[in-house]
Amino acid sequence: MSVSMAQPMAMPATSSTRWIQLMLGLIAMMSISSPQYVWTLFTRSFQDGLGVTLPAIQITFSILIVLQTWLSPLQGFLVDKFGPRALIAFGCALSGAGWITSAYVTSLTGLYLTYGLFCGIGTGIVYIGIIGLMVRWFPDRRGFATGMVAAGYGFGAILTTFPIDTMMKSAGYQHTLVVFGLILGIVGAAAALAMRMPQTDDKLPPVSVMTSAKDVAPREMLRTNVFWLMFFMMTMMSTGGLMIISQFAAFSRDFGVTKVVVFGLAALPLALTIDRITNGLTRPFFGWISDRIGRENTMAIAFLMEAAAVTGMVLLRDNTLVFVLLSGVVFFGWGEIFSLFPSTLTDTFGTKFATTNYGFLYMAQGVGSVLGGPLAALLHDKAGSWLPVFAIIITMDALTGILALVALKPLRKRYAAK
Repeated sequence: MSVSMAQPMAMPATSSTRWIQLMLGLIAMMSISSPQYVWTLFTRSFQDGLGVTLPAIQITFSILIVLQTWLSPLQGFLVDKFGPRALIAFGCALSGAGWITSAYVTSLTGLYLTYGLFCGIGTGIVYIGIIGLMVRWFPDRRGFATGMVAAGYGFGAILTTFPIDTMMKSAGYQHTLVVFGLILGIVGAAAALAMRMPQTDDKLPPVSVMTSAKDVAPREMLRTNVFWLMFFMMTMMSTGGLMIISQFAAFSRDFGVTKVVVFGLAALPLALTIDRITNGLTRPFFGWISDRIGRENTMAIAFLMEAAAVTGMVLLRDNTLVFVLLSGVVFFGWGEIFSLFPSTLTDTFGTKFATTNYGFLYMAQGVGSVLGGPLAALLHDKAGSWLPVFAIIITMDALTGILALVALKPLRKRYAAK
């Protein structure tokens, strides 16, 4: 495989179109973030309303993430073939419909088939479609651009966490699901209808990092060790992050955090809001860093920081203020996987099949949702403590950071040299 190294050069005049597309992608991503990132606020309400256990409720979350990720190769293929506009708009509308219909369910099966099914398929179409769009519009700033739209997926819940928490307390969770489902579905679909793929007459700058000159098709990519190492690493990082996202309210209650007020605000929604901010900021930040110091070096820094932050959060859990602040650091060390892995994959295997190729890698998020969702809840129930769960998470975070330097970096170099 031949490799091109673009030298620093003056950026050519570019159309403002790609920045408009970036903004539209950011808005659409924000509109689909709440089904995942605000899920933890609904778990107790669904649990009480349906009269079921926490592990049973958390299967909903796993269905959402599994469908969001395991269907992504097909969704990426459809976006590559038919374009992003109609498919992404449909995904936004379907995600909103998932919230609306879940408000009326009376059984676990109904919850799985509404919140899990509709939100999973809808958010998957939007997420994979927009990531595939951005790696094409920004060949020179691939890490930054994917980080920005992925930040929308993290930032979106900032705007909804406190309003949703407040509305749930005043009007109930069912009314809240209907109102926010309508708002988020309409806003996302409207943004998507203005999106498009770059055309030959769009002036785009050259690549700024080592990039493959060959476009590798999914079938060939799936036969490489590089891909499977990235898949293994992303699975481990996804497991830790999704465990904390989906179980945050549960282990915060066990740690006594939910009963405490910090800076005049309830600790749980405050922590969730801080987490959404750092989860959003980390994606363009570390994407921008990786455009300059390399993907694997950035991975090592971020993933090891994640391991250290989780360790501190658990050891200092009796101090609510420290717990809240360190939870923000945890998400700052986790959320960048959604800018580093797609940019690394595209650097390695080219842009022609970028959306479909990332769809296969994104399936690692689905594996992580199963490990970090119901299986983590089951381990907690068996052990009677969250500490064994956190010990596994810390180990996986540290291992992934080490693998980035000692395994992924030399393996990618060897693959590029072939």
